[in-house]
Amino acid sequence: MTDVRIALLGDRDLDKVTHRELDAALALFPRWADGAWVATDGDVDAALDAADGVWVVPGTPYRDDDAVYAAIGRAREEGLPLLGTCGGFQYAVVELARSLAGIDAHHAETDPDADATVIAPLTCSLIGEERTVTCVPGTRLAAIRGVEPFAGFHWCSYGLAASFEEALASAGVVVCARAPDPGVEGIELPGHPFFVATLFQPQVGALAREPLHPLIGAFLDAVRAPVAR
Repeated sequence: MTDVRIALLGDRDLDKVTHRELDAALALFPRWADGAWVATDGDVDAALDAADGVWVVPGTPYRDDDAVYAAIGRAREEGLPLLGTCGGFQYAVVELARSLAGIDAHHAETDPDADATVIAPLTCSLIGEERTVTCVPGTRLAAIRGVEPFAGFHWCSYGLAASFEEALASAGVVVCARAPDPGVEGIELPGHPFFVATLFQPQVGALAREPLHPLIGAFLDAVRAPVAR
């Protein structure tokens, strides 16, 4: 019997291996959790009304970027558990920079000429690449995954511009993971029921029937836990 419903916010495209991995991860969800794709140009508000948690998935630019930013803001404000991966990480950074740090923040993929591109091109493209990710001790992600380095799969060319890290930290955003090339690999919001976003893609491996990544499991557990929102 399904206890919780997860909205996978993104534009499903099975030509993308990362989306095929997401479908495989859905099949590995415990019986008490159900996940369903929600197109960014669909009725996102209605989908979030019916959801117990939202996973903002890879695949940028989205068909409706504004809907994604609004959904992230809603999750932040309402305490709706949120997991963001790859593009979800990038858009969460922009939303938090705007809402918490007061920055007129933009994403270089969609606004390359903007003054404050808090998401900027990486020095080394990570399309189909693994990097060694290390969680920051004392963070929620470290409690979930541990502090031992692990291989994180990426399909991205953009990440957090280092020049904006201090402003985000001052606004309460916690960096929870790092890697040599992309720098910041994860962010989280303390005091939120669950707000974690990573540049690496934890669903990769599901096609090979590997167990769900601990981050996905922790997200589902947080969604299932009773929270006031």
